[in-house]
Amino acid sequence: MPLRPHRISRGCFILRKQRKLVGSREESFLNPQHLYDLVAPELAEVEVELRGYCESSVSTISEIGQYVLKGGGKRIRPMLLLLTSRMLGEISPSTIRLAAVVEFIHNATLVHDDIIDGADTRRGRPSANSTWGNSMTVLAGDWLYMQSFAVALRERNLEILATLIEITQKMVEGELLQLTLIGKPEATPEELLDIVERKTAWLFSGCMKLPGIVAGLDPQSVKRLADIGRSLGMAFQLVDDLLDLTSTRETLGKPVANDLKEGKLTLPVSFVMRNGRDGDADKVRTVLQERGFRSVESRDILRSVEACDGLHKTRLIAEDYATKAKRMLEKFPPSPYRDAIIHIPDFILNRTA
Repeated sequence: MPLRPHRISRGCFILRKQRKLVGSREESFLNPQHLYDLVAPELAEVEVELRGYCESSVSTISEIGQYVLKGGGKRIRPMLLLLTSRMLGEISPSTIRLAAVVEFIHNATLVHDDIIDGADTRRGRPSANSTWGNSMTVLAGDWLYMQSFAVALRERNLEILATLIEITQKMVEGELLQLTLIGKPEATPEELLDIVERKTAWLFSGCMKLPGIVAGLDPQSVKRLADIGRSLGMAFQLVDDLLDLTSTRETLGKPVANDLKEGKLTLPVSFVMRNGRDGDADKVRTVLQERGFRSVESRDILRSVEACDGLHKTRLIAEDYATKAKRMLEKFPPSPYRDAIIHIPDFILNRTA
């Protein structure tokens, strides 16, 4: 059957065809689009929910909310939540709402991150704060957070609410911890991994834990799902840190080596501080101090990271997390949806944007 594009959000197209269970003998996993195709109708429902949740009597809130949500995000987190729900059983209206909630929380976090970082671009276009200013945008970000919890309250489930509160607290803690290390080249790998876990992995964890709660699984199974999601999130962010150094502005939709320019030491660069050649650590210190590539060029930092094997070491750690996720997934009964999730670590490790 011929493929036709189905628009999920601006800049995000998936190929729709006759619904076919990925993982069957007849079809192989050729690219991540197969994963989206498995839950494409439900993702379309999530988009409708997201647009509805952005409506406010204050027009500026609606404008900023719609602008942020239409920014071309990949909807990885809702997709993961929906696939997990399919693996466990059926997708219910509650699942659709929770998929929208995690995407709302993710976007609210991005709004606040851009304000804190003074970012002027996000996903290849002007950031919300550069368009509306910091004051309006931070309040709109707060509104998005509160709207997420207002929607979650409709589930009348304290465990769901407690999970979302814990996730949000961890993400805020991660941002605060990162701010305490801004410009500090002596940050340890343990500290940097802790930040990765709080800022990124906890939300991935929730995307797999919440369907377990909705499905009424036993606590051990719910915890296993949460651990799988956390491992996926760790791998995802570590690959993101690698791409920050090795990709292009056109591909990323933001400046290359942007983390270091903002004073943030990431895991691959941290290896330079411990195992770099003479003078390489000083280059990193200079960029962190200058908050930019004035005395040192970004390609010099990349060479330094490569010279101390920082890219390879970081990738090995990401691969270890990906392997852990796969092994834990094998504890669940085989199904096309479980097999689809098992392939997510491979797509994370091989992504380019």
